Amino acid sequence: MPPADSHAAVAIAILYQDNCFLMQLREEKPEIAYPGCWAFFGGHIEPEEAPAVAMQRELLEEIGYAPPTLTLFTTAQDANFTRYVFHAPLTVGLDTLELNEGCDLGLVTIEEIQQGSRYSTRMERTYPLGEPHQKILLNFIRQELSLSAVHLSEPQT
Repeated sequence: MPPADSHAAVAIAILYQDNCFLMQLREEKPEIAYPGCWAFFGGHIEPEEAPAVAMQRELLEEIGYAPPTLTLFTTAQDANFTRYVFHAPLTVGLDTLELNEGCDLGLVTIEEIQQGSRYSTRMERTYPLGEPHQKILLNFIRQELSLSAVHLSEPQT
């Protein structure tokens, strides 16, 4: 359940590598948003902070990663959050990332995203994907596949 503070602005990242998407397993603390769920890395945007700057800061704080590029995918709003959703390639191996927030991280497959859950090897059980995170990823995948299909169907010159 999202926290009670209404309309918190957050920056979150879709980080992708080899048709998989990096996600964190959130700790099972009732006071945090989406406890015990797989979610994106990211966090609150500080007052007067630009969303892209917040995204870069959060990735460095949470996993020690600075993506080579960072592109805004969409802005999504619900009753509790305004989410600035960025996407970027994950250009390093998981073993080089420092997990500083959450209790696990992993590359989630498209099949796991569609089914809405993923097994945590560290916690030794299956956890759900956070509902908004699953929806955002499904939209991202649909858009990327449709762009790929358009690109593939272009005539060769």
